[in-house]
Amino acid sequence: MKDGKFLTMAIESSCDETSVAVLADGREILSNVISSQIEIHTQFGGVVPEIASRHHLNNINAVTEQALAQANVKLDDIDLIGVTSGPGLIGALLIGVATAKAFALAKNKPLVGVHHIQGHISANYLQYPELEPPFMALVLSGGHTNIIRVTDYNKCEVLGQTRDDAIGEAYDKVARVIGLGYPGGPKIDRIAKEGNPNAIEFKRVMLEKDSLDFSFSGIKTGVLNYVNTQRQAGKAINVADVAASFQQAVLDVVVTKAMKAAARHNEKRLVMAGGVASNSALRKQMAAACEKRGIKLYVPDPVLCTDNAAMIGCAAYYMYKAGELSDLSLDAVASVPL
Repeated sequence: MKDGKFLTMAIESSCDETSVAVLADGREILSNVISSQIEIHTQFGGVVPEIASRHHLNNINAVTEQALAQANVKLDDIDLIGVTSGPGLIGALLIGVATAKAFALAKNKPLVGVHHIQGHISANYLQYPELEPPFMALVLSGGHTNIIRVTDYNKCEVLGQTRDDAIGEAYDKVARVIGLGYPGGPKIDRIAKEGNPNAIEFKRVMLEKDSLDFSFSGIKTGVLNYVNTQRQAGKAINVADVAASFQQAVLDVVVTKAMKAAARHNEKRLVMAGGVASNSALRKQMAAACEKRGIKLYVPDPVLCTDNAAMIGCAAYYMYKAGELSDLSLDAVASVPL
């Protein structure tokens, strides 16, 4: 506690960002330090789990010190420690969980393990102080694609999820196929602006009539088949057109499913979260769809869409208020349902 405010320190290390943040009263960001490993993993075409874990281990203490210094607080001032306990890369998660447990034990602080997706949703609380449940949430990232009905700060219902590739995973795979490299999402978003989204007809996979689930493996295969066919015929490939057409097909499905979910449950507020929520074309298309249907759209700034500890701290705060605490037996879990 400092200046009468409840302080939460949070740690996020589920993939390739080492992040530590300090929050006041759950929603005020005092610091949110993120150490990214993108440049390191780019040379390998994707995240290498063992390398990610090693860099988390090397970075975590320095990032923690920087976060405390930026917030102008000491570890003794912290009232609560939150940490991502899953899902994610198990080795990467273990670094964050072990560090959080060590701080909690050494300073006798309460500890809360946070589900990574709950953290992503909570990023919207940091961006929009007035936002409270209930609402519909669309979580789009490298490992997740979910439509979630949030009924309270710590209660939700998963209405739809991917049956194969997550949307961010599909972006990365298609980017590799057309020679853009890693990370695929931002690169496709950028080059698609130069292409024709109607140049190539890729199938929109909607699944069963009433389903809110997603499937992106088919369109990934469709892009691969198109590229191979063009090459075998000795024809040039317009990378911008392929990127734009792929992206349009994917976003048509995402927006349609989100609007269907909102209508089915009569929700007039929709939040987006996760790394792919930064996609400029998605933001534009979703905003238009929401405006047409009288739905209020909430989307965090890009820095809060990526993996960051501030969102974890916010989720931990509301879990703590509800009495949902962890103990020192807390362990990292690579795959855990929401």
